[in-house]
Amino acid sequence: MLESMTVTGHEAKPREKKLGEFGHAGDDHVVPFEVAALDVRGRAVQLGAMLDAILSRHAYPEPVARLLAQAGVLTVLLGTSLKFQGKFILQTRTDGPVDMLVADFSTPDALRAYARFDADKVAALEAEGRTDDIALLGSGVLALTIDQGAHMQRYQGIVQLDGISLEEAARVYFRQSEQIPTDLRLAVAKQVVAGGAEQWRAGGLLAQFLPQAPERMRMPDLNGGDGDETEPSHHPQDDAWQELLALVGTIEPAELIDPTVGAERLLYRLFHEHGVRVFDGVEVTDRCSCSQARIKGMLDGFTAEEVRDSIEDGRIRVECQFCSKAYEFDPAEFLPAAD
Repeated sequence: MLESMTVTGHEAKPREKKLGEFGHAGDDHVVPFEVAALDVRGRAVQLGAMLDAILSRHAYPEPVARLLAQAGVLTVLLGTSLKFQGKFILQTRTDGPVDMLVADFSTPDALRAYARFDADKVAALEAEGRTDDIALLGSGVLALTIDQGAHMQRYQGIVQLDGISLEEAARVYFRQSEQIPTDLRLAVAKQVVAGGAEQWRAGGLLAQFLPQAPERMRMPDLNGGDGDETEPSHHPQDDAWQELLALVGTIEPAELIDPTVGAERLLYRLFHEHGVRVFDGVEVTDRCSCSQARIKGMLDGFTAEEVRDSIEDGRIRVECQFCSKAYEFDPAEFLPAAD
């Protein structure tokens, strides 16, 4: 990882790279890392042009775009951990102005995302200056699903969204479902680029405590309820993990999104005293899984009545909610000959 090759004659010898020679993954690449001294592994990412393309094609109101960008970063951080051909899906269903967020990552590199919202209610919140996650989402659930394919059972974790942000909900997910001590940070902002145009950027870092001795990562018992007013810690008391939490707590949102910092430089800032090992970046692309064949397969399942209800000007037109690509069909493909 930290070596290149120097060729002399017919012999290739490893040469350690010097400071300044390392390449950087750059935007739209997830950078896995390990801090062996703290028994910590994780991933960091900065999303740029790819994320901006996803958000811009729908012209979301700014608060909605920020929320969906967070969902996208979180999905990328979790989805790139999959070691098999499959899909990681994040979905919210709530009673707030943004009643649904969907982001999914298809291995090895494809992200797509979509938000459904009430424009009038979002505008009302903007007028009141209330555009935080809690106000936009309201109450409901966050579902995180791992889909391993048609012949494998899905795994799903559900977290209640009631007065907490997406970032905090992700921590609750790991606490309840994975039982792995996990901390993360998410940040979203607009950047002014050449010519005065604005471009969405987002960044995130996820760190997990994975010591070889399993008793070191034992989670404290949960609150017993029924009058038990003690507030349990959500993390083990291991000194290494507590130090990790303190270090991650120093991250400024600007560091997560600043292209002049980058994932590798941020990791060095955080962990240089302990030594941090970074691995090759994993590219993330803006690529939807929709196709003419997939849409036709969906329409094949419609009843004749549903098909007739879908006809406009003699054709059936379907637009993908994720990428906005439109597909057109002849109704005769789906109706009995008598129709």
